Amino acid sequence: MAKIINIGSATMDVFVECDDANIVSVCTKDHSKDFMSYPYGSKIDISTFSSNVGGGGVNTACNFGNLGFETSAIFKIGNDIYSDGILEFFKSQKVNLKHIIQKEDVSTGFSIILVSFQGDRTVLAHRGANANIREEEIDFDAIKDADFMYVAPLNGESNKVLEPIVDYAHKHGTKICFNAGTTSLKKGFKHIKHILDSADVIVMNKEEASMVTEIVVRPDTKTEKFSHDTIHMDIKSMLKKLRVRDYQLTVITDGNKGAYAYDGDKYYYCPIFPSEVVSTLGAGDAFASTFCAALSRTKIDIGKSLMHASVNSASVVSKFGATEGLLNFDEIEDVLKHNKEFTYLVCQE
Repeated sequence: MAKIINIGSATMDVFVECDDANIVSVCTKDHSKDFMSYPYGSKIDISTFSSNVGGGGVNTACNFGNLGFETSAIFKIGNDIYSDGILEFFKSQKVNLKHIIQKEDVSTGFSIILVSFQGDRTVLAHRGANANIREEEIDFDAIKDADFMYVAPLNGESNKVLEPIVDYAHKHGTKICFNAGTTSLKKGFKHIKHILDSADVIVMNKEEASMVTEIVVRPDTKTEKFSHDTIHMDIKSMLKKLRVRDYQLTVITDGNKGAYAYDGDKYYYCPIFPSEVVSTLGAGDAFASTFCAALSRTKIDIGKSLMHASVNSASVVSKFGATEGLLNFDEIEDVLKHNKEFTYLVCQE
């Protein structure tokens, strides 16, 4: 199996669910947005509480290891009770930690995750060490020795290492799967294009893709019914704009509507695999990393890779915690074997 080096964040996640939380929707002509709200100035009882290790780097590294890849991780932690919990967690995972960065002068990342009764969540994140990865702290030999580098979202000052690690990987023939973070996306398409130039697989959710491409997905009007199309024309435009090299695959996830991919010739659509939703945390990490892994497993069968990713993501959201529901390839393929009606669609240009 291929060697994968994974770079991203590591956090201690605290999950909080409260029955008194409200979901408030605000709509305008052009868009709608949902907010989680609580009675102002009140002391509110918690319904459920738990803690788990998380972060994009952790979640995807665990997934690659579970899928059978020889996996190494690069992430940064402090030396505190949260880092102790993260290192203890990895004793049960199939991930090599010899390339991680641990420093005394930073605190380990920490998140409070407010879970709604619908299963979706709002995250209050203290980035800590995750926002302070420096170029001189990275083991570049580990990148050179890998077959594939997965770049999970990097935020804050850590965003500055994106260019050098991507350039180095590309120069040394290491394939790159890039899942962008908000810090780099907010700087716009011109800023991120150099990184996109070197990536082999690019994965974003619809909101991220809209932010960086500056393409807005238009709602239906009296005269235009975009929702009748298998893939919205604005999402097609995003996929095209993100694909800046002939050899690239671009993927956009769209929550409970499914996911889309584009290879320069055909568009692919895969719906979500049905499952009970307990928490959506980690769903995007599971989808993106499984898709990249499945491309290797299926010899670059894009449709089947989307199906693998959808099944694994559905399993993750059925559990409380970003890594609890991860499946291996045999388990994913067994699910697909028993659900032959689940498939993908292909659309020509």
